[in-house]
Amino acid sequence: MVKILAPGESTGTKIVFSVLAGIVRSGMNVLTGRSWKGFDSLPEGGYILCPNHLTEIDPLVVGHAVYSNGRLPRWLAKESLFKVPVLGWFLKKTGQIPVTRSSATAGESLRAAQKVLDAGGVIIIYPEGTLTRDPNLWPMIGRTGAARLALQTGAPVVPMAHWGDQELLPRYSKKMYLFPRKHVTVSVGAPVDLGDLRDCPRTRTVLQEATDRIMDAVTDLQSELRQEQAPAARWNPSEHGQAQTGRGFENPEN
Repeated sequence: MVKILAPGESTGTKIVFSVLAGIVRSGMNVLTGRSWKGFDSLPEGGYILCPNHLTEIDPLVVGHAVYSNGRLPRWLAKESLFKVPVLGWFLKKTGQIPVTRSSATAGESLRAAQKVLDAGGVIIIYPEGTLTRDPNLWPMIGRTGAARLALQTGAPVVPMAHWGDQELLPRYSKKMYLFPRKHVTVSVGAPVDLGDLRDCPRTRTVLQEATDRIMDAVTDLQSELRQEQAPAARWNPSEHGQAQTGRGFENPEN
């Protein structure tokens, strides 16, 4: 039995997590083989986990790995998901944090995330903000949310990369490919060094520098998993006429 490090968690939260984890872990173990790398060196206290984003099944892959290694995962999730029947109830009961695109409520999300980190919890943020638009599934340019939270709270930022789950459920696909059984590898690296930026004013330049360092670390991990060289420049959707969010981002020129 995995010992879950969850300071101050309510009994109800732990029960709901346990039920969900039992379902998810059983399903993932049937659907995929898995390898986890680097989890023995994760920080013991609160930290921000930044994975790459390949497919809509990513949260199950990441959550499976984090929970099975002794921590309760919390995501900054789109507010709309909290309104979905059943799913919204589970999100609320497990303490997930709703995020809107409105700057007026962004501060509330950051404050909620800081409480989780201060209590020794794990906050998961996809620094790309959405599924990668890169045609070869390399991490694309990042958004500054993870960097902003890291510089505001002082929490370590741990990069993560995973590879293989896109074969089970391709990006934005409605069909899962169950056979042959897929193998998913999840790797975490050393915390990203942001020490020299923590006392700087949080200007756009500083936030972008921190974001670039996070994305560099995530990309390096994925390059190791794929045993391939990453592109010299990360994919920028705006340079290819692609929407920043949503499914309809494809452009004939790509």
